[in-house]
Amino acid sequence: MRAASVPGNSIEVDWQLLASLDYRTGEVSRKLESVVGRGVKVPGYMVPLEDWAGEVSEFLLVPYVGACVHTPPPPPNQLVYVRMENGQRVPVSFWNPVWLHGTLTVEETTNLYGSVSFKMAGTSITPYEW
Repeated sequence: MRAASVPGNSIEVDWQLLASLDYRTGEVSRKLESVVGRGVKVPGYMVPLEDWAGEVSEFLLVPYVGACVHTPPPPPNQLVYVRMENGQRVPVSFWNPVWLHGTLTVEETTNLYGSVSFKMAGTSITPYEW
């Protein structure tokens, strides 16, 4: 996959940590608060916001394949809205998980799939490896 430089000191954030945000009250756990605004990497699957695009600069990152295609979608604290920095376009990976590198913020947004609790300024995408 094409990617910008990958930060070597990114903090690994998992979906359990993202779920510690109470999206009804906005209360952020201490551990989650410690990574907000910092360089992180989050594993997940891409859901493009543009139909049939081979490369995108905006997409949702979700914890499992097909997450937003099924009804109902995951809760807002299990969705990350991604906008790649500098309008960078990255190849869409529907079926293979990726690591998304970037800066995480808690910011509610709404799109055609519903409410989203997190936003990331993506710097790069790399294939997910165990």
